[in-house]
Amino acid sequence: MSTIEKDSESAKAPALPPAPNRFKDVARQLLGTRRVIVGAVMLVLLALFAFAGPLVSGWGVGERDYAALLEAPSAEHWMGTNRTGQDIFTQATAGLQKSLLIGLLVAAISTGVAALVGAFAGYFGGVTDRALMWIADLALVLPNFVVLAILSRHFVGQGGWFVLVILLAAFSWMVISKMIRGLTISLREREYIHAARFMGVPSHKIILRHILPNMSSLLIADATITVSAAIIGETALSYFGLGVQSPDISLGMVIAQGASFATTAPWMFAFPTVLLVLMVLAVNMIGDGLRDALDPQSKSRRS
Repeated sequence: MSTIEKDSESAKAPALPPAPNRFKDVARQLLGTRRVIVGAVMLVLLALFAFAGPLVSGWGVGERDYAALLEAPSAEHWMGTNRTGQDIFTQATAGLQKSLLIGLLVAAISTGVAALVGAFAGYFGGVTDRALMWIADLALVLPNFVVLAILSRHFVGQGGWFVLVILLAAFSWMVISKMIRGLTISLREREYIHAARFMGVPSHKIILRHILPNMSSLLIADATITVSAAIIGETALSYFGLGVQSPDISLGMVIAQGASFATTAPWMFAFPTVLLVLMVLAVNMIGDGLRDALDPQSKSRRS
């Protein structure tokens, strides 16, 4: 066959369809999922509200207006004041800022630890697997809230709110690490893992480059769930005076201050509580949408 005939045959051959783009597919699914859009918009608005609120307010976080003690919402104090004259709007936005920051940091640390522990345990097996899973099992059987309360009382006041982040993350990685371990055990027998091992690729690079990226959907979904769980945990500890300590402030502290005035001065309790509920709701909506979009086997993809 001549060169001209070969070129003619090549021109008549149908073009191969483009390879599927995973990123575009996920982006399309996310944009078509109403929960993700609504949750993302809510979270962005709450973040802007948290970081811009103290700047637009005419009152500082610790500043007191002694002429307006327990004052209802007004033009000067948009969300009212507490019994010492502090502006609830300023305190609630500053507390929202700190609670959101704590939730994001706890999620990042916890998910990172879970990914590494689960992947290393599942990949190496043997003594490594037994040792890491023994630590995870021990952490699971401990009464987490009681241990957190005891440790927070002794360490958070000395080291600041970041110590609380470390403590919350230390009790948030165990369950997901077991799931990652199980997935790693199945993935380590795949052909491309055997090929990488045969080519002399170090084990830690195989885990980081080939195994963990295949679990991105699980890790992202877990991170979003951990954000809301960490926020609720921090709020609970701060409510009982065991979390964030003064002069720092969080939503848990603001809610705790207003709890005893829930009936006599409801603005002290209602505004920060609504902010907490909206923030957790937004994060959960994003987490559900991400799980459906990133998991190709999900049967619950719906708007």
